[in-house]
Order: sequence, then structure tokens, then C-alpha cells
Amino acid sequence: MEVLNQKKEVSFLIKKNIFYSLDENGNSKNHQPWLADIFSFLYDIIMEKSIFPKKFNGDINKHLDILKNEFSKIHNANILEIATGSGNAAFFLNKDNAYTGIDISSGLLKKAYTRFKKSGLKKFELYNAAADNLPFQNSVFDFAFCNLSLNFFGDIELFISELKRVLIVGSSFFCSVPIPERAAAETTIRGTLYSENELKLFFKKHNFNFESLPHENGALLYFLCRLD
Repeated sequence: MEVLNQKKEVSFLIKKNIFYSLDENGNSKNHQPWLADIFSFLYDIIMEKSIFPKKFNGDINKHLDILKNEFSKIHNANILEIATGSGNAAFFLNKDNAYTGIDISSGLLKKAYTRFKKSGLKKFELYNAAADNLPFQNSVFDFAFCNLSLNFFGDIELFISELKRVLIVGSSFFCSVPIPERAAAETTIRGTLYSENELKLFFKKHNFNFESLPHENGALLYFLCRLD
């Protein structure tokens, strides 16, 4: 398997087509996904039947339509997705792109691999890795995105720093994330919710030009950042 994006100093074990980063003793690094790997087969059902209608007060089909529209003009790009999940990007990415995805859940990555393989996407790699320690070289990706997971990252500034490192100057980052000012008062959304203004300040601090997109879907904010 041809590998173009890895950091030179990071060692990996390839198991069932997924790259696992190794620690200094040669052991796979352990991560704690929010949904245990044994329940990964329920991920899509939980998102559709519970998270979107009950937590986000939104519509998952509208969400996918927004993604299809936003990604429709992206062609022949080297793309990074942070928090691949079950591989729903296979539904909206153009097949001429090269895709790299990371997630801390090996169960979801296995599901994503099957989905990408069936989708016809020719170039894709999947890594069991964390968002705040991306196992890739500097300045290799033309575009990056993160859907519905930014609120789960423990250190958002460390993540943005890592994102900036692996992106080419002039490239963009797309994100969808729940924000507190759009969430229903009686609803509890897991993770740490940042306001639209807080997110803007975080990204501007790292030389990203922040643009909120005019999509409305419950508690979700859609935004685009360009790396200046």
C-alpha cells in the first residue's frame, strides 16, 4: 500500500487496512471513543434516531444535503477528515479526490473502510489516531473537514495548531458543530460547546479566516476557515 502522508517519526501497524500509530515501545496507542467499539454498528442509527432529532433538534437528511452542496465543487484534492465516524463522507465526496480519515474508534474505522470501498473512491487511507496529534507531515492537505465532532476534542487549540500544521497555506477547513446559542434549553449535548464567537476567536488566533455559512439546521453551526 502506497503511503504519502505519514510523519517520518511515527511508526504504524497496518491491521485489516487501517493504520494504527505505535508508542515508543511498539504498542498500539489506546484511545477512548465516546461510543464503545462494540456498539459502533449502532452509530448510524443513534445519529439518525436520537442525536439529530433529540439533541440537535435538526434533520440528518438536510445535513447530508448541505454537505453534498458544500463539497460538490471539490475535485482532485488531497482531503483530510478529522473524526471519520462510520464513513458517511463516502456519500458526498467526489470520487476523484484522495481521502485520508482519522478516528479514535477502530470499530467505526472498520465500518468506514467497507463503506469507502463500496463507494468507488479509489484513493483513501484510514488511521486510528487523535485529532490533537495528527500523524502526518507538514503542509500536505488541500482541504480538511470535521463533522459533528469538534465538541469532543479535549484541547481545541492544540487541534487547531495541528490542523494548521498539516494544511497547505491557502487551503480551507469546513466544520459542522453544535453551538450553545442554537441548542434547545432543555437539551444536553455531550462534549464542550463553544459559541460561534469563541470558535471564530480560536481559529483567528491561528491565522484562519473564519466564515459562518448561512445554513440553519437545529443546534448546528456550519463554518469555513481559510488558512492565510
